[in-house]
Amino acid sequence: MDTRRTPRSADRSADRSGSRSGGLHRRTRGGARTAAGLLATAALLVSACSSGSSTTSATAAAERAALVALPRATPAALTPYYAQKPAWRGCGVSGFECATIKAPLDYTKPAAGDVRLAVARKKATGPGKRLGSLLVNPGGPGGSAIGYVQAYAGIGYPAEVRARYDMVAVDPRGVARSEPVRCLSGPEMDTYTQTDNTPDDARETDGLVRAYRTFSEGCGADSPRLLRHVSTVEAARDMDIVRAALGDKKLNYVGASYGTFLGATYAGLFPERAGRLVLDGAMDPSLPARRLNLEQTAGFETAFRSFARDCVRHKDCPLGGAGTSPEQVGENLKAFFEKLDARPAATGAPDGRRLTESLATTGVIAAMYDEGAWQQLREALTSAMKKNDGSGLLVLSDGYYERDADGGYSNLMFANAAVNCLDLPPAFDTPDEVRSALPTFEKASPVFGEGLAWASLNCAYWPVHATGEPHRIEAKGAAPIVVVGTTRDPATPYRWAKALAGQLSSARLLTYEGDGHTAYGRGSSCIDRTINAYLLRGTPPTDGKRCS
Repeated sequence: MDTRRTPRSADRSADRSGSRSGGLHRRTRGGARTAAGLLATAALLVSACSSGSSTTSATAAAERAALVALPRATPAALTPYYAQKPAWRGCGVSGFECATIKAPLDYTKPAAGDVRLAVARKKATGPGKRLGSLLVNPGGPGGSAIGYVQAYAGIGYPAEVRARYDMVAVDPRGVARSEPVRCLSGPEMDTYTQTDNTPDDARETDGLVRAYRTFSEGCGADSPRLLRHVSTVEAARDMDIVRAALGDKKLNYVGASYGTFLGATYAGLFPERAGRLVLDGAMDPSLPARRLNLEQTAGFETAFRSFARDCVRHKDCPLGGAGTSPEQVGENLKAFFEKLDARPAATGAPDGRRLTESLATTGVIAAMYDEGAWQQLREALTSAMKKNDGSGLLVLSDGYYERDADGGYSNLMFANAAVNCLDLPPAFDTPDEVRSALPTFEKASPVFGEGLAWASLNCAYWPVHATGEPHRIEAKGAAPIVVVGTTRDPATPYRWAKALAGQLSSARLLTYEGDGHTAYGRGSSCIDRTINAYLLRGTPPTDGKRCS
């Protein structure tokens, strides 16, 4: 499942935050359990189910399990990490400086080696009293926080926020500039992204399984040690080392999409060090992978129905005219996908790639993240459906996968799978389990359900076992935390925001009644004023406040 943040004003090439599978869509969350020991990170009070095959029992276990805070005192073995002083240097982007901070590869064995974390900041511009650092994370997992702060947050956040805070980003371990996980070459990824993930027979099913195995084996061959230590819990612990290195007593943070899970995990581990935390496009950490993917599937259907209602109001809608129901629009799109399954469309791409059903589906889903992309989607669908020109949908798909014009891919999809498959046991263990669940997924989304169900199989072949499990995060003792949910969010359904706000002991739920993925900085003056007041003055909203 994929939970990427895509603000309208951001450079899309720098952002990728939502079905994290390295497959069609990335799974959106992770668990948090590591081995016990002298330097143990955290433990779940009750161990959850070790298989995604029993959604009900796993959910019930998660309702009992909760993330336990770490001791306030820093263990002696970690003191050298906490005592680091960043050596700031220029990093090629005007106004920003960069540094490298070390963290232990394995927190249970700090002497076993380090992981190097890339950090970037833009210092507060003034006027006004400096409020410390504001860390930002765009989601994913796998989205580059440094790319996000340099392309958007550090220059596009409200001027009054940038005046008072140093804008800071750290790429989580395994992501972008922080020892990135690599899995496949560009040509190999091209083959992977075109794999048919709505198999019609045993031969196509075997082909999809081979693709998942090839992807997983590539990741395991490239990063065998790191792959065991890219969990969300470890990334959250890394943020506390960064906080200390920056000289801040508390962590101030804005996390979007998967970044909400990272931020909530930080609050759960270090409640007394949680400062002003904004969790925008929130995730529910108590869900097992299958339930998570199923609910995100329903979220994309909700977003698609909004797109469908908007599309038929325009004369250029290729999926139906005025008065066409969302159900019929969906049936028309599904018929188009089936046509591509039999005969991919030309794209004019120099490398000869054609628009397959899988690439077209990804292109449509990419546009669901931001209603500002709906016109582009209408135009791309018109070209593909009426002119057999798939170039527009290919552009949308390539943007989703962060594929550049030279055929190279960022490590987004690789890191996405690496984190997700470590954070939670797989949603499905076998193709037969997927087939059994297809009716449920297709009920959740007649358009996307089949593909999203098969995309959920990817972690079954991962080279390392999951260390996390579903759990609640309560963060007892933390200062007020603002949890933001959008009512028609495709990637992080609104129900998740309500669920997380119900778990966090100090949460204030802020609701945006609208479309798109996440809310801050997306055009709602009510949302922006409310969050700015919290960040600048420490004034949280009234719990349950709603904006439109």
